[in-house]
Amino acid sequence: MDYRTEAPPILRDFLVYHETIQGHSRKTVDEYYLDLRNFFRFLKHDKNLVSRDIPLDDISIDDADLSLVRDVTLTDIYSYMNYLSRDRGLNNASRARKVATIRSFYKYLTNKAKLLDANPVQDLDSPRLKKSLPKYLNLDESLELLDSVDGKNSTRDYCILTLFLNCGLRISELVGLNKTDVRGDQLRVLGKGNKERMLYLNDACQRALEDWLTERDSLALVDQNALFVTLQNRRRISTAAVHKLVKKHLSAAGLDSTQYSSHKLRHTAATLMLQNGVDVRTLQEVLGHDHLNTTQIYTHVDNEDLRTAAKANPLGGARKKPKKEKKDE
Repeated sequence: MDYRTEAPPILRDFLVYHETIQGHSRKTVDEYYLDLRNFFRFLKHDKNLVSRDIPLDDISIDDADLSLVRDVTLTDIYSYMNYLSRDRGLNNASRARKVATIRSFYKYLTNKAKLLDANPVQDLDSPRLKKSLPKYLNLDESLELLDSVDGKNSTRDYCILTLFLNCGLRISELVGLNKTDVRGDQLRVLGKGNKERMLYLNDACQRALEDWLTERDSLALVDQNALFVTLQNRRRISTAAVHKLVKKHLSAAGLDSTQYSSHKLRHTAATLMLQNGVDVRTLQEVLGHDHLNTTQIYTHVDNEDLRTAAKANPLGGARKKPKKEKKDE
């Protein structure tokens, strides 16, 4: 699939903008393309611009242009959401992502490309999502996970788990690390949208990195840049390999590997930092979140400090409600 050749100009310009200016990954841009291609197909079918006999997935969007997208109303989009739910069986989270793509597309047409005078989806509501707290390991479980690391790849795996649990890295960030990104007590991380951030390394991370770098530098590597490599082919470790090793060590620690993952270790790092006095704005910087709202989900986790604060209130003790005396009638 190549959106540069398959997408009509009005859509291709939007996708190029996100890849080149916004710095979004090719995978993200491809998902935008698929979302909008399906939306355009629905519009053409719903507005009787093509034969009803043509299956939706076979409708061409080559002729999609400004006249098609300009006339879209909120009613059209809510009909599309209904179709996704009723006919495609998509849940609220999946439909919310598609709403976000449509919003982004029309925001681009209005504010950047200046092809629309007014944004027709300005007041578009997104499907209501059930807020769920992130799963995470507690401190004891985190220590059990680290203590369980053993085997021929133990030095590398221990270092990877230590960085996940202490720095809250995304798996893509960890896999993309180069040896030159380790700079004394700092780690250069390239996050989403190619945004760079510097993280300070605590003693545990520095020791784990020193041990791994000593072992790594003794290997005849095919990839001289990659910080983490597989010992089998000496090339940069893949996301699949990291997922596999995380699951392996979770199981070895007696933890449910179906409930936890590398991303849950990121949640663990965030939760432990917050519970131990890191303020939410600092945590936002550590995690590389663009918006504070994304970070604030961690403020809802079970925090012992909040329990202590509640118990400290002088009105918090168990008291009997005084009975009112009945007046003589």
